[in-house]
Amino acid sequence: MPRARHPRPRFPQPSGTGRSRAVNVCSMSSTRTVTSDGAAWLASAGTYPRSTLALWAERPDAPVVLPCGTAFDVVSVPAIFGRRMLDRLWVEGPGSGPVAVFRGRMLLFAAPGTAQRLPSLLTWEEWGSGDGERGRAEDVPPLLCHGAGDAVTVPALALAESPAPGGSHWLVAPDTRHPWLPGPEVLLWAAVRAARTVVRISIFPPADQDAKVYDVSRRR
Repeated sequence: MPRARHPRPRFPQPSGTGRSRAVNVCSMSSTRTVTSDGAAWLASAGTYPRSTLALWAERPDAPVVLPCGTAFDVVSVPAIFGRRMLDRLWVEGPGSGPVAVFRGRMLLFAAPGTAQRLPSLLTWEEWGSGDGERGRAEDVPPLLCHGAGDAVTVPALALAESPAPGGSHWLVAPDTRHPWLPGPEVLLWAAVRAARTVVRISIFPPADQDAKVYDVSRRR
């Protein structure tokens, strides 16, 4: 009996919430400075929001460790695959919530509860098993889900004047106290779409420079 497939989500936008600033999916350049409202939202994830805001007021260039599970969950993926997911979210989907890059990985901020639900959806899709359109296991990286009981390091509020190569920074900076955040179904859809892109690339082997060329125009 064939397994039921997950339909494309309808991408509902919760009323009364704002979507993060759009990212240029071609150059991946966006406003990388967190607004005061965005900082307040980030700080609300911690036990002592005022202390976090006071630290940022003194050192806006300081990254901070924040707990997941209350204001947001985080899905961490390798930067290249995350770029493909972000392209799909903005080109074909509803956009994204805040997105950061930290130590070569992309951090996709998601709705609370995503870290608990997304792994089971990925298991249902046989993620990384090398089955069918999801591609080979080596082509599809694991998605690391951070929820209640976990913590992540978020980049500084403002991009440094001379950022270090490969340093942490915001791709889509939070700019509202109530940002729209994708849930597990939306991120699953984006991941599957990104995996299809990988498969389309990987199924074509490199051209054989010594291969013979046949003139089929004269075939009878």
